[in-house]
Amino acid sequence: METYIVKINGEEFEVEIEKKGAGTAPSAASQAAAPAPKKAAAKSGGKGNGEPVVCGTAGKVFKIVAHEGQQVKTGDTVVVLEAMKMEIPVVAPKDGVISKIVVSEGESTASGQTVAYVE
Repeated sequence: METYIVKINGEEFEVEIEKKGAGTAPSAASQAAAPAPKKAAAKSGGKGNGEPVVCGTAGKVFKIVAHEGQQVKTGDTVVVLEAMKMEIPVVAPKDGVISKIVVSEGESTASGQTVAYVE
């Protein structure tokens, strides 16, 4: 069994991976409850109020279109990501006002990462 540190949505987790087909039955130790994940410090300025606006894919923040306090409608572009030489809009999930932008242009993002909040 090997131990790795994996970063998901800006949080670090310690995982143990067992090679498939090793031909051995799982040990009592491997069946025991896993320890609580080790979390990294919050990235990009903390939590805002409202519903999170999240990336559908990993990428790099190419442009921040909306600003805090701006009125948006469902589907309006809040941030544009660049991934695989394509520009991918990250859109508002509901009508409301942008309460907080938590990324900056040029920052790398993970799939599922919050980039802003809409109240």
